[in-house]
Amino acid sequence: MKKHNFSAGPSILPPEVILKASQAVVDLDDSGLSLLEISHRSKAFVDIMENARALALELLGLEGKGYKALFLQGGASTQFLMVALNLLEKRAGYLNSGAWAAKAIKEAKIYDDVYEVGSSKDANYNYIPKGYAIPEDYDYFHCTSNNTIYGTQMKSFPKTDIPMVCDMSSDIFSRTLDFTQFGLIYAGAQKNMGPSGTTLVVVREDILGKVSRKIPSMMDYKIHISKGSMFNTPPVFPIYTSMLTLQWLKDLGGIAAIEKENEKKARLMYSEVDLNPLFKGFASKEDRSNMNATFTLERENLKDTFEAMLKEAGISGVNGHRSVGGYRASMYNALPMDSVKALVEVMSELESKA
Repeated sequence: MKKHNFSAGPSILPPEVILKASQAVVDLDDSGLSLLEISHRSKAFVDIMENARALALELLGLEGKGYKALFLQGGASTQFLMVALNLLEKRAGYLNSGAWAAKAIKEAKIYDDVYEVGSSKDANYNYIPKGYAIPEDYDYFHCTSNNTIYGTQMKSFPKTDIPMVCDMSSDIFSRTLDFTQFGLIYAGAQKNMGPSGTTLVVVREDILGKVSRKIPSMMDYKIHISKGSMFNTPPVFPIYTSMLTLQWLKDLGGIAAIEKENEKKARLMYSEVDLNPLFKGFASKEDRSNMNATFTLERENLKDTFEAMLKEAGISGVNGHRSVGGYRASMYNALPMDSVKALVEVMSELESKA
């Protein structure tokens, strides 16, 4: 039986994407070659790369608006430093809304002039900071749109004239936004886009080339753009699978269509958390993430029973991060409503047994 996969990442992918990707591992488009053994310089893979990059821009509504899409390696963690290398000349402001935001700050502070404009660390990151000011003389402002560990999500973004950089690793392509408000977006593939191994970077070209430092070639966005995102050998399987997932999303009707489904899943999940006296939500209600619902079990003596019921129902990946404890239901784009219903049914059944 296929399990209900609530893993926070690497996470669930659409079944048709997994099937087509697995077929390509054996034989890519009847070429007689596996996807894993074709040259990245071959027309077959160049077409894959170009299609993946084009789909990313199309879905985000950024075609013809001065942006370039890149598929790079090193995960979002490499972007923590890469952003600073390419954009930080004098000083930058960061919003500290969770563990990954804090790690981005730590990496950028190699260059000293990095400042927290707001933080929710005081409450173990259970809310999104608000009411902060962004100085106009900063080189850029960095934020994290969705905090996977804590289950919080930015519902709106500040208005600023400086470039806004956003780590969207755990909610990219999940909701409609005006993506032109961002100068640079980056996201690890392994939550809403594909398997682990590649990272999407979408950058407006006019914000590059303004720092005085020398940038190592592998860390230079301008070099990766000039080489069509193939300055070095790219991770062919993650990029191909990401392309399939982006095409799947486009065929569904794009971000607007999937957003409606994500909102339905989140409403059902949080309704059970709020109505069931055995559970308590972790994140502030106004900042709750549609991607990651975090909650705790109020009666510790029911823990073993609840987890046995989850296992029996084929529900996987709901254990919370150690920073929060409890449980976390990650409801990424590919997670079907039936999986959310299955989890809610177990939670409701636990209440009837208590």
